[in-house]
Amino acid sequence: QVQLVESGGGLVQAGGSLRLSCVASGRTFSSAAMGWFRQAPGKEREFVATISWSGGTTNYADSVKGRFTISRDNVKNTVYLQMNSLKPEDTAVYYCAADRTYRGSGSTYGFRYNYWGQGTQVTISS
Repeated sequence: QVQLVESGGGLVQAGGSLRLSCVASGRTFSSAAMGWFRQAPGKEREFVATISWSGGTTNYADSVKGRFTISRDNVKNTVYLQMNSLKPEDTAVYYCAADRTYRGSGSTYGFRYNYWGQGTQVTISS
């Protein structure tokens, strides 16, 4: 079992930066691929970024490529999402997720993830 707790959301102006953190409990974190997803009001949840169990492979949605960076610290059981050059359209609740597949490479599909955090609100003002 893995429990995920996100933090770091908030209200910033367009062009600003935020860093989201997701702390995981459980011994399986270091072998689990992790992902970040987001859901804006009235819209479906969408993929943002994913990172493999080792951190060696990352993948991003086209809408955030070049602006967001996903990373992880397997000693601290934490995955991060550094968000730069934020835009109003980045406003959403951001969720981290864990794939319990042993040493997975990560997926862009939400159904591949077994554990989800409660989400953290990110609001970008124009």
